[in-house]
Amino acid sequence: MTGTDRKPGKDDKRRMKSAARLYAVQALFQMEAAGQSVDAVMREFESHRFGATYDEDEMAEGDPLLFRRVIAAAVNLQASIDQMTDRALVAKWPIDRIDPVLRALFRAAGAELSGPEVPPKVVINEYVDIAHAFFPEGREPKFVNAVLDHMAREARPEAF
Repeated sequence: MTGTDRKPGKDDKRRMKSAARLYAVQALFQMEAAGQSVDAVMREFESHRFGATYDEDEMAEGDPLLFRRVIAAAVNLQASIDQMTDRALVAKWPIDRIDPVLRALFRAAGAELSGPEVPPKVVINEYVDIAHAFFPEGREPKFVNAVLDHMAREARPEAF
């Protein structure tokens, strides 16, 4: 049995979900930066990034259902997610003044925190890992952890 013939295991599914979250942050950033539509960005990511190989670098396969769910919720709930993020930020730094990658990350994480599917601690850990991928040397992952913890306690107080 080759690697492509086997059924995805628990670790494979976890990696696919993590990749979908990373792609969702990238897609939300791209939508804002390039002014692209949701449909165009989702099509591009699903057809050209999920599992693609570029110059011998293989992109991770993402979970398309989670990717679509996060993007749709982030777009549909953007105003309320941004307000929740603003409440977690210091008054002098509203969401429109922070780094656009962090803004996309907070929107994706806020989308997941707004629903009951994933425990808040899992959401926080996943998006802090994504912050480490984008900002490996910076203080941003600690900042992301603090903001997401505040957002999670507001969105899902029963989980704490």
